[in-house]
Amino acid sequence: MIKPFTAIAVVLVALIAFGHLLRVLAGWELVIGAAVIPMWPSVLVFLVFGGLAIMVWRESRRGMVQDILEAVDRLKADKM
Repeated sequence: MIKPFTAIAVVLVALIAFGHLLRVLAGWELVIGAAVIPMWPSVLVFLVFGGLAIMVWRESRRGMVQDILEAVDRLKADKM
């Protein structure tokens, strides 16, 4: 089972990545003070945070599969 903190972290990081992807696709302009922030940082943030979300999600699933395999091994050992 996926741990609650891991699930929350994956969702938050994925939402940040998705927000930056939306900014790029919709062409939303980001202005901080008088400075206009270019689009390329959003592309970079999307790639980094999207990659992190995928890696953490896959790692949590790998742990879940490992837990299931260990439980099956314990059941087999108990039957013997």
